[in-house]
Amino acid sequence: MIDQVQATRLPNGVTILSEHMPGLRSVTIGIWVRRGSRHETEDLNGICHFIEHAVFKGTERRSALDIAVESDRLGGHFDAFTSQEMTGFTMKVVDTALESAFDLIADMLAHPRFVDEDLLREQRVIIEEMKMVEDTPDEFLGELFNAAYFPNHSLGRPIEGTEATVSTFNREKTAKYHALEYAAHNLVIAAAGNVTHQTLVELAARVFNETDSSEAKPTPLAQSDSPVPAAPIIIERKSELEQAHLIIATPWPDARSDERYAASMLGSIIGGGTSSRLWQSIREERGLAYAVGAGGSAFSDVGIFSIYAGTSPAQLDEVLDLSLKELRRAVREGVTQDELQLVKDQTISSVLLGLESSNVRAGALARQEIIHGRRIPPDEIIARVEAVTPEDAQHIARTFFNSERVALAALGNLNGFKVDRSRLEI
Repeated sequence: MIDQVQATRLPNGVTILSEHMPGLRSVTIGIWVRRGSRHETEDLNGICHFIEHAVFKGTERRSALDIAVESDRLGGHFDAFTSQEMTGFTMKVVDTALESAFDLIADMLAHPRFVDEDLLREQRVIIEEMKMVEDTPDEFLGELFNAAYFPNHSLGRPIEGTEATVSTFNREKTAKYHALEYAAHNLVIAAAGNVTHQTLVELAARVFNETDSSEAKPTPLAQSDSPVPAAPIIIERKSELEQAHLIIATPWPDARSDERYAASMLGSIIGGGTSSRLWQSIREERGLAYAVGAGGSAFSDVGIFSIYAGTSPAQLDEVLDLSLKELRRAVREGVTQDELQLVKDQTISSVLLGLESSNVRAGALARQEIIHGRRIPPDEIIARVEAVTPEDAQHIARTFFNSERVALAALGNLNGFKVDRSRLEI
């Protein structure tokens, strides 16, 4: 594959990445911030997500309506998100609208207005968003589980914060956090599509080059910031629910680990799709659940593998036993070459199909820069996937599927449902 990726770092630390995709008339442009909910203190829980919302409320030269109208006029898809380790703002537009799209996003991030009246309204909007989570059992269980799995750590707190914290985010507190954490050295600008690198650098320098360069290097997480996962057993009774919701989890390789490729293959074999062991065993062979699956979530310094299923309360014990059976099977029997080849083919197809999408390419550039500090070419990813052996996959299972480290959470009309540590033996 011909490498069309270029990178520039401005003196103040802004990182600029581009990938030219010949033949396209579109471009995806975005700005990512090296900050997410895990970087927040307890009293500021939710402020990254809050700022993600608040920047849409106006800048020094655009009102909220101006932002909405201009976004619609550009005709592109404007997306914003907050995760545990980053915040992102992206827009896909025709190539002739690149400068206008960049000017809009950069203005929002560099010059937000943060008016108290606007922030108060957004507090109410986000509190309603929290209530939606509470009314969505699988998401609600996920938040309960995270808090217990990462106790007293920011990874265990909800990305959107709590009503108590969000209600305190006035102009002073919001503007102070924005000025500190949206600084130049925490910004990654990435674009993919019909874009020239020099044009992108010139656009970025026009807005961000004036920023002070005294702290032109991102601050890495201190080792003490790394969480120590617990192994909780949580049984939350909610009698009004029709279904019971189940999570089984174990530690997992982190996003920087050399074992992440083997772990990804194993996770896919266990619960990654309709041909996976869990899907076939629980849904197809027995009809016990509509939604069932498994996979890994990898952060920069810690990972978690989780199985999720939603089923009738009367069937919860059987679903739990079948899920644990698949973990034991992975440890004791490993995986077959045919199973491994299937998920390799799926993964490689996904990588190659993603090369056709400017959204995927721009997002990959930014995420790889933030997590790995370098670009990982598709050829390297494919080679690492192809190199995984059945022995590698079984090594992951034997390393991470340990009885004393298995965690469980269940939510629903669970009268009579009981689990102790001995039942979770792998």
